[in-house]
Amino acid sequence: MRITKYTHSCLRIEHDGAVLVVDPGGWSERSALTGADAVLITHEHPDHLAVDRLADTLGERPDLRVYAHAEVLPKLTAVAGAVTPVAAGTEFTAAGLTVRAYGGQHAVIHPDIPRIANLGFLISDGAGTVYTPGDSFTVPDEPVETLFVPLHAPWLKVSEAIDFVRAVHPDRAFALHDFLLNETGAALYDSLHERLNGTRYARVAPGTTLD
Repeated sequence: MRITKYTHSCLRIEHDGAVLVVDPGGWSERSALTGADAVLITHEHPDHLAVDRLADTLGERPDLRVYAHAEVLPKLTAVAGAVTPVAAGTEFTAAGLTVRAYGGQHAVIHPDIPRIANLGFLISDGAGTVYTPGDSFTVPDEPVETLFVPLHAPWLKVSEAIDFVRAVHPDRAFALHDFLLNETGAALYDSLHERLNGTRYARVAPGTTLD
């Protein structure tokens, strides 16, 4: 798998000529969806889901498939014919990769804000695994090679993110969900992760491709 990290929450995964995109939201680059065969949506927030971009991509790629929790489907009427609902515990194939969905709920932002559906996705090519949790700290029950850890959000404390990495215990971890941080804050968060999360960690620039 070749993984390209785009701005904020978006990942593009290429394998055997197919393209899987995760969370192409409004803060990520439109180019992440170029040539996409399948898209995974962790939840409905606009920094993870830009429906107009999905509709444009579907117009160019009629065989595009979109996978999301059933509660997200009302947001996806513009691409309804391309959508497959998935639930926590579901295993399916997308763009030739094996995907297993975890979790079910978004992390708590504030007790007064109702929680929404959220899925983490464990993606495998048979040789390695990538896990992206969306806006949650759900720990998968399978080994993870590459973890994308949320770095900053209204629902997140850095101690929670560090403990999440420790619980998943991946071979390596990369920062995700980092667009709202300025460089000073990101460097501070990076230093804490590097010291405390117990695995190899890096924050990479948007457009960086990882093998």
